[in-house]
Amino acid sequence: MTTDGRRNQYQLPLNEYRAKRNGSISKPVAEPRQLRTVGLFAGIGGIEAGLESAGHQTRLLCELDRGACAVLEDRFPGVPIHTDICTLEDVPRGTDLIAGGFPCQDLSQAGQTRGISGAQSGLVHQVFRLLEKRRVPWVLLENVPFMLQLAQGRALEVVVENLERLGYSWAYRVVETRAFGLPQRRQRVFFLASLEEDPRRVLFSHEVEPPMEPAYDPENRPACGFYWTEGVRGLGWAVDAVPTLKGGSTVGVPSPPAIWLPSDQIVTPSIGDAERLQGFRKHWTKPAEAVVRRGARWKMVGNAVTVPVAKWVGERLAQPTDFELGLERRLHDGGRWPHAAWNVGEGRFTAHVSSWPVRKKRRPLAEFLKDEPTLLSHRATAGFLERTTRGSLRFPIGFLDAVARHRERMAKSNEEKVVVG
Repeated sequence: MTTDGRRNQYQLPLNEYRAKRNGSISKPVAEPRQLRTVGLFAGIGGIEAGLESAGHQTRLLCELDRGACAVLEDRFPGVPIHTDICTLEDVPRGTDLIAGGFPCQDLSQAGQTRGISGAQSGLVHQVFRLLEKRRVPWVLLENVPFMLQLAQGRALEVVVENLERLGYSWAYRVVETRAFGLPQRRQRVFFLASLEEDPRRVLFSHEVEPPMEPAYDPENRPACGFYWTEGVRGLGWAVDAVPTLKGGSTVGVPSPPAIWLPSDQIVTPSIGDAERLQGFRKHWTKPAEAVVRRGARWKMVGNAVTVPVAKWVGERLAQPTDFELGLERRLHDGGRWPHAAWNVGEGRFTAHVSSWPVRKKRRPLAEFLKDEPTLLSHRATAGFLERTTRGSLRFPIGFLDAVARHRERMAKSNEEKVVVG
């Protein structure tokens, strides 16, 4: 309801809503179709690479970062790039889909948590400005799942309110990267809206039972990933996977996670393996080195959208299919946002679907790494151990002992280098 008690359009009964649309909201698609797409907040092109793998065509890219633009120019030759969304006046006529992982810095648990009013994440309002000018049939947005709870989910409320105001049906779902065979524990919210079709036939059409989390066995354990930049408030512990690759860290530098190998070594993966952990091919971000420092590639990779996840969405967009909702529950104002929900004209409802739409075979993390990893430095190891003494975190059995052994080995190695020198 609106504040004066009148019913919003998105709360109409479904048959009345469909009549208002002059047709069915769930058109069948017999053959795979190709959508003409515009990528906003494109970064290094994770969404676009996935969509193109599914047969769609990129017509325009928008990205501010110089290094990321160098990557886009190389990987999407001939596609125009606009560098500031605030000055983008319109999208090309005939655009079928606007897509973008809008900035997460103000919405991330590891970020500033300023919320949707923050200077970065608030740029999503530029998407609504463009849709005011041209009602594009499809809209795909991506962001961190913490937006569902930060400030009682205000960020998501802003997104759905604006799209409902513009006449869109919508659905969203939290999706897990590990479902696509990559050993990275990474969840993201994929939000899809449509003017004429049922977005649930894209996002909810596939689901599998999530596997049990890999067990940590101190006697016979696989490789385990963690954030060496943490130690006081969090650890990011992941068994047989790395924690979420991210653009920043609590110590103020873009950095790879650490991996405790079965050999007892503690290492960090190469930038090439980090690209592969996001579903890019190795050296995808190499063109950025022409304009920025090599270390900036870590931030680009950490901020990217996982390519196979975007490809899965693209395949479903090319040919939507039937779905089963199971039990659904109406969402009420002020209620907590679930991991999946929808509104196709009859109100907002929760959807009982898992974060695993598929379950592709995954190689163990230790076998996934192709490049020679880098030993975590003595300084980084010592800093991590020092931070663990200032918090109240509980750590897996034997882990801190292994970190201490690694620190001693690195200290000895440094001493030997000094003697040789």
